[in-house]
Amino acid sequence: MSHLIALLRHGEVHNPGHVVYADLDGYALSDRGWAQAGAAASHLADLGAVKIVTSPLQRAVETSNAVAARVGRSPMVDPRLTEWMLSSRWAGTVWEDLPDQRPGELEAYLADPTDLPFSPESIARVADRMSAAIAEHSAPDRLTVFVSHQDPVQSARIHLTSGSLSQLHQNKPGHGSVILLEQNPTGWTERDYWEPDQGSSFPPVERSPRVSP
Repeated sequence: MSHLIALLRHGEVHNPGHVVYADLDGYALSDRGWAQAGAAASHLADLGAVKIVTSPLQRAVETSNAVAARVGRSPMVDPRLTEWMLSSRWAGTVWEDLPDQRPGELEAYLADPTDLPFSPESIARVADRMSAAIAEHSAPDRLTVFVSHQDPVQSARIHLTSGSLSQLHQNKPGHGSVILLEQNPTGWTERDYWEPDQGSSFPPVERSPRVSP
């Protein structure tokens, strides 16, 4: 029997001040974010989603509620799907001010996300907690949706498919995107990637150009 999961990144957040919102309260989906969540919900309904597990943060919960309304299932909150705690170190800082407020840290994050001694949590730890939640909640022959955040989603994607977390910034998932993974006797494989209209995104470092596999 195979396991099928969908890693869903939350929709775009209303953040006109370009603040690193991390786990701060008060950052809800933007109008585009709600549209992305609705599009993702329709896509997941077509795939036959039957279970939804979400990060406790507002933007993820709102996205999961959009999916729940479409597929008729109540979401379950799991704190292991929360944002990478690196961002809590930067919370409240304007992205453009980050190089001055935390000299060298953004550059280090972009250069090698696996070697950040200043981070309160390693990306390997994020991948481990995400993978543990996935192992607990997924089940054979049904599609479980995990709603989380860009770097946690990407770390789980890489970890489950036996990639290197040093490649975290390659082909990062867009807002409202769905990564479909299937587990079989030889391990996890990525079956599909889908994303809704992205509009203009910020920060500009958040996504790398996608390349064909």
